[in-house]
Amino acid sequence: MSLNVRPILSALSRNRTGAILVALEIAIALAVMVNAAWIVAQRIQQIEAPSGIDARDTFAIGVAPLTSHSDLAAALREDLAYLRSLPGVISVSATSSVPLSRYGQGTSVSKDPGDQAPMTNTRSMEVDAATLDTLGVHIVAGRNFSAMDIRPATKIYYQEYPEVLITQALAHRLFPHGNALGKPIYGGDNTPMTVIGITSNFIPSVPDPNLRGYDVLMFPQVPGHFGVYFCLVRTVPGRTEALLQIAQRHLAVSNPDRIFVLAQTLGFYRQRLDAADRGVVIFLTLVTALILCVTCLGIFGLTAFNVSTRTKQIGTMRAVGARKRDVVAHFLTENAIVLASGVIIGCTLALGVGHWLSDQYQLPRLDLHFLAIGIVGLAVIGQLAAWQPARRAASVSPSVATQTI
Repeated sequence: MSLNVRPILSALSRNRTGAILVALEIAIALAVMVNAAWIVAQRIQQIEAPSGIDARDTFAIGVAPLTSHSDLAAALREDLAYLRSLPGVISVSATSSVPLSRYGQGTSVSKDPGDQAPMTNTRSMEVDAATLDTLGVHIVAGRNFSAMDIRPATKIYYQEYPEVLITQALAHRLFPHGNALGKPIYGGDNTPMTVIGITSNFIPSVPDPNLRGYDVLMFPQVPGHFGVYFCLVRTVPGRTEALLQIAQRHLAVSNPDRIFVLAQTLGFYRQRLDAADRGVVIFLTLVTALILCVTCLGIFGLTAFNVSTRTKQIGTMRAVGARKRDVVAHFLTENAIVLASGVIIGCTLALGVGHWLSDQYQLPRLDLHFLAIGIVGLAVIGQLAAWQPARRAASVSPSVATQTI
């Protein structure tokens, strides 16, 4: 028995409300599933992305003065000297921000001078000559800051820096087709800063978990003009937590004219940074699974309803020579038409939602591979949902046609 699509369309038109509702359900499911899978893939990529630093064996202590008369520079020198004296400490440095945490600042730079030059947003850090060693970051090209390059602490919010360090990621963004080493870059006041070194990539301070990256600009400056400084301490493996507690107890009583802004390991901040991504992955996975289950129930219910209301029609088909597989093919084709209608609407909806998410949350554009995989996956799941009711339809006996005449 050959399969004729016209009777199938005619049967669907007699129950168009159910078919339309299921098609819309399929469209929504496709849009949600594709965009959720794309967001989940991005979050998993962020979780698995290397930090570029020795977060497991490094801790940070942030200090702020209680009064405006506090000698922040002297306090920093005392703290650094004490931390370097602790057994098990490998390296200590001072900086204005803490990688992987929310404590830090941002700026923007350009490879061209002028007010109309396109600016690149980046995270900035005031560092000393030991910061790279403390973080476990290495020089890829050029050189590190020397002790002579580091400027003393100052209360001036902004000053000119003739020489800077940048990460590989920022170098590639600024000079995608050239070498950034030795080139001038420009800040908001168009003051040239020469790139004397390019470092390996690492995650700097992250004000928003959705906007993490490897773009970092480093200035040779002892921190202090923000009214706070951070001490980064790298220890031998296994001693980080213990040394953090020892240092925290000593610094708390050595200078009562200040408070701790933070005292944590960088591993803690990495876990906290990834916790939000893990939460999003779990939530979107559960929501997607729930929507798929509801969609499968809708497809199953529509097919089962059509089978139960067409017993006489199915019996007649069997009586005139239709085989069981012909009946199964009939209802699967009917379901495929509903699926195709929902998929067409869903593709438009998925692309529209993806465009909106990209504009609102600075996410990458939806990868069309995810849309293709979503279409195939939903089509397979949808047909499987209709398989059992179609098999039940095939079990209808030809005698039903004569019994109901």
